[in-house]
Amino acid sequence: MAFRVEVSVCIILFSSFFFSLGTAQGVFNYREALEKSILFFEGQRSGKLPHNQRVSWRGSSGLSDGSLAKVDLTGGYYDAGDNVKFNFPMAYTTTLLSWNTLEYGKRMGPQLQNARAAIRWATDYLLKCANAAPNKLFVGVGDPNSDHKCWERPEDMDTVRSVYYVSPSSPGSDVAGEMAAALAAASLVFRTVDPVYSKKLLGNAVKVFRFAVQYRGSYSDSLGSAACPFYCSYSGYKDELYWGAAWLLRATNDISYLNFINTLGANDVPDLFSWDNKYAGAHVLMARRSVVGNDKRFDPFRQQAEDFVCKILPNSPYTSTQYTKGGLIYKLTEENLQYVTSITSLLTTYAKYMASKKHTFNCGSLLVTEKTIRILAKRQVDYILGNNPMKMSYMVGYGTNYPRRVHHRGSSLPSMAMHPQSFGCDGGFQPYYYTANANPNILVGAIVGGPNQNDFFPDERTDYSHSEPATYINAAIVGPLAYFDSSER
Repeated sequence: MAFRVEVSVCIILFSSFFFSLGTAQGVFNYREALEKSILFFEGQRSGKLPHNQRVSWRGSSGLSDGSLAKVDLTGGYYDAGDNVKFNFPMAYTTTLLSWNTLEYGKRMGPQLQNARAAIRWATDYLLKCANAAPNKLFVGVGDPNSDHKCWERPEDMDTVRSVYYVSPSSPGSDVAGEMAAALAAASLVFRTVDPVYSKKLLGNAVKVFRFAVQYRGSYSDSLGSAACPFYCSYSGYKDELYWGAAWLLRATNDISYLNFINTLGANDVPDLFSWDNKYAGAHVLMARRSVVGNDKRFDPFRQQAEDFVCKILPNSPYTSTQYTKGGLIYKLTEENLQYVTSITSLLTTYAKYMASKKHTFNCGSLLVTEKTIRILAKRQVDYILGNNPMKMSYMVGYGTNYPRRVHHRGSSLPSMAMHPQSFGCDGGFQPYYYTANANPNILVGAIVGGPNQNDFFPDERTDYSHSEPATYINAAIVGPLAYFDSSER
C-alpha cells in the first residue's frame, strides 16, 4: 500500500467522442468478473483461514494481532499489497460491499453467499475492535512504516504488530463514523438470514457512532504517522458523521439521525467518492428516499446527488471530470481506478433508483435519464475489463491479457508450500520484487490502480501507483458487475 494523497488535478473536458468507441471490442462476461471480484477478498484475509478457503496459496497470518495490547484483534483484511490492517479503508470497503450486496443481492445468484462471507470476515474483526477494551476503539494493526520497509509474505512477517486506537482523549470521529456506517450497512445484509448477528451489528453501530459524535476530532491528528501519509483524513470528519448517520437512518428509520444530519451543514458536492470523502455516497444514499420513496424531506439530498452526477457526465455543462482519450474517468494519478469504481458504483445505483420511478432530471439543457447514466457506467466497467486502448483487463485473472507483476507481497513471493523457509524482512526484494518475472501466485479478481492519463499501463511491480490492488477498488465494482450481468441476461 502506498501513500494515498487526494489533491485536485487539472481538468480536461471532453465531448462525447469517446462513446463512439462503444463496446465493439467484445462482449464481457460480467458474471465471471463478479465471481472473481469477490474471490479477491480471500487473498486479502488476515487471521486463521477457514477450511473452505479458495485462494489456496494463502495461509493463516497475523495470529497474534492485538497481543501487544492484550486483546484479540485477529481477522480482517490487509488493505492492499502490504500486511497492515487500516480500519479506515477497511470499514469503507465493508460499507461499500454491504451497500452493493443490499442493492444487487437478488441479482448475484450464487455469489450472494460469497459476498456475505466477505462482509462477515470484516465485520467479525470490526466487532472485536469495538469491544476489546472499554473507552477504546481499535482502528488498526501493524506499523505501516516498518512494514513498508519489508517485502515479505503475511504468513511469516516479522515486523512489529503495533496496535492503534482512538479514545475520548485521542478522538477519531472519521474512522469511528466509517466503522459505524460499515456495521449499520452490514446489519441490513444479515437482517433476514441471521437476525441475531444483524442485531449485534446494529447495536454496535449505534454505540460506535455515539462515540464518534461525543468525542469529536480527526484520527489523523490522534495517530499521526500511523495514519499519515498512508490514509490521512484529508476531508475531515464531517463527511463520516454524515455517512454514518445516513446508514443508521436507513437501518433504524430513527428520524433523529435525519435531524442530526441537518445540523451538520454537510452540503459539499465533490466530484469524487472515496475512502476519504464520503459526501457523494451519502447524498446518493439519502436521495433514495426522495426518488424511490417520494419523501419530500429528502429532496435536498436528491438535488445534491444529481449535482454530483452533473459533475461527472462528460456532456454536462457543469462537468468537472477529466476523461482519457480511451474514455476512462481520470481523477488522480495514484490508484485512479479506485475513483472509477466508486463513482461507477454510485452511477449504477442512482440509475437503478431512477429507473424504478422513471425519474429524469436536467444538467442545464442536458436531459439525464437512467440510460444516460447507465451508458457511462457501462463504459467504465468495460474499460476495466478490456475495452481500452491497451486491450488489457485490469482485473487480474480475467481474460488472457491482464497485469502479471502486481504490487502485492503475497502474490509476488512463492507460497509457503513452495518455499517453507522465511524470506525475512528484506530477503524478498532482490529475487522477487525487482524481477521482471510474473508473480508466482495469481491474485484472481484483483483490480489494480490502472493506467495513466494516456491510457498506458507499464505493468511494473515497482510502480505501486498503477500496479497495486486494494480492497476498496473491488468492493465498489461488485454492484456494477451484478447490475450489468442481470441487465444482459
